[in-house]
Amino acid sequence: MNEAAMAARAEDAALSPQRLFAGSCMALVATSVAFATVGAVMFDLKGAFALNNAQVGWIGGAALWGFAVSQVVFAPLCDTLGMRFLVRMAWVGHLAGALVMIFATGFGTLFAGGLVIAMANGLVEAACNPLVAALYPEKKTVKLNQFHVWFPGGIVLGGLAAYALDGMGTGDWRIKIALILIPTVIYGFLLLGQRFPATEGVRAGVSMGGMFRATFATPLMWLMLLCMAMTASIELGPGRWIPAVLEAGGMAGILVLVYINGIMAVMRYLAGPVLHRLSPTGILLASAALSGAGLLWLSYGASVTSVIAAATVFALGVCYFWPTMLGFVSERIPRSGALGLGLMGTVGMATVGLVTSPQMGAIADRAAHAGLDENRVVLVLVNAGGALEAQSLRTPGPEGDDLRSGLALVAGALERYEAEGTLPPVETAGALRGFIESGSTHPAVEEARAILGPAENRGGLISFRYIVPLSGILVLVFGALFLRDRRRAEEAVG
Repeated sequence: MNEAAMAARAEDAALSPQRLFAGSCMALVATSVAFATVGAVMFDLKGAFALNNAQVGWIGGAALWGFAVSQVVFAPLCDTLGMRFLVRMAWVGHLAGALVMIFATGFGTLFAGGLVIAMANGLVEAACNPLVAALYPEKKTVKLNQFHVWFPGGIVLGGLAAYALDGMGTGDWRIKIALILIPTVIYGFLLLGQRFPATEGVRAGVSMGGMFRATFATPLMWLMLLCMAMTASIELGPGRWIPAVLEAGGMAGILVLVYINGIMAVMRYLAGPVLHRLSPTGILLASAALSGAGLLWLSYGASVTSVIAAATVFALGVCYFWPTMLGFVSERIPRSGALGLGLMGTVGMATVGLVTSPQMGAIADRAAHAGLDENRVVLVLVNAGGALEAQSLRTPGPEGDDLRSGLALVAGALERYEAEGTLPPVETAGALRGFIESGSTHPAVEEARAILGPAENRGGLISFRYIVPLSGILVLVFGALFLRDRRRAEEAVG
């Protein structure tokens, strides 16, 4: 045992494991409240800043792939910098990112704030996953599942708070973003002044080079990274869009997200008994099958009953994906240490943020436009143009600015229609949205809302179907791993 490992073991007597675990859980609550509130305001941002689905997808995506940036940079340095240093950086990031979003003036600042928050989220995972593994080395998968209770648990808390604010008439999107500050203050109090244990890599005397070799020279690690990209896309891609998509269809989408994550939290809390009955590969196989079936069903949801039933199956499918993937890597490739755990999170979040979330937004834009009645839309836009021009001339000042902004969007879509003979896909939805949010009192506003809502709901649901084939691939991969584990267990017994 080297000197660093001996010193690390000597410091363990000064630790407060329960407080460290509780603080880690609260830090994860901050990340999940951020996920819930950003998801809850995506529909509002489209109206407040006249954004299209693709732009909102990039904002939502930044709140994910920024996670990957901080993971890939800092997870390999966790042994060197220490977990407490990473937690302090996360705390500053959550505070600063929330304030940037609250005072945002447009797409650029919204994107920047979402990115900073996500980088703070990544720092929490980079520090707290190895922290939990170091605190409970004999039951890593169980404790990682119980730690990750607080990602869906925080989404439940944040989602219910956002819904309550709407019910009280104080549901301004800025107030919802400010909810992130509450768990941030709490985990700062619990963790910032505490001693932290050494990582498992330091305890075992694994060098930086040894950690890199264990991570990148192991074929199983490469397979699990590929699988992590798919499991994260299934869990977090639709999860990011569910509130906005269902709200466009007239349902309380945030409550459906709360329901899904409530099931996930309960199931993760009960991970111990489940893991005693099923192996990690068995859990992953069942998760892949259920999540695919639930998501496909959800994509056809036409009523509250069918949406809730599909959401139940989907929740049972995705609840164990993330923590079981981390536990599997920590147990099967232990020398990969903090780097292996960090890289898993990096690949998962980067895939969702850079590919899955924006592409779902782009698919939703195209599918929504394909479902529009073009003649009906042109008539509404012509009426909107006349109404906005007349009303904006009579309304100087800030309110008139909103009207003129809506007029510019409507005029742009009509100009494209006259030049090309067909309405442009993204600009048309933006024009309808700009008219709805312009403050106009013209009766055509309700007609525009009646056109746009169902179209955006349909487009969003269709985008869910594009994720389903990933579940089929995972069933094959996890099925093969499950059968290999059973064969080895039978050989060991025999």
